[in-house]
Amino acid sequence: MNARAHIHVSGWVQGVSYRGYARRSARGLGLTGWVRNLYDGRVEAVAEGPRPAVEAFIAWAREGPASARVEDVQVVWEDYRGEFSDFRITGLDF
Repeated sequence: MNARAHIHVSGWVQGVSYRGYARRSARGLGLTGWVRNLYDGRVEAVAEGPRPAVEAFIAWAREGPASARVEDVQVVWEDYRGEFSDFRITGLDF
């Protein structure tokens, strides 16, 4: 069963290659979607794919790369849409 999660990560998560590591993790899990920085210092991501893989990505997001300090991860489960062809880093949302 495929799933879609909309994720917001807060803490020390910008300027520490969080998005690059997130892309690597998501692609390694076979997920599609995107990740971006937000103006308020959080990182936002949407991940789609098999539910166990999305859950594994969320578990990774709670830890992040060694250089990050994740304080909180909020997840909203959404209906799977199948709208992405890969997992990308998008630009800053200012």
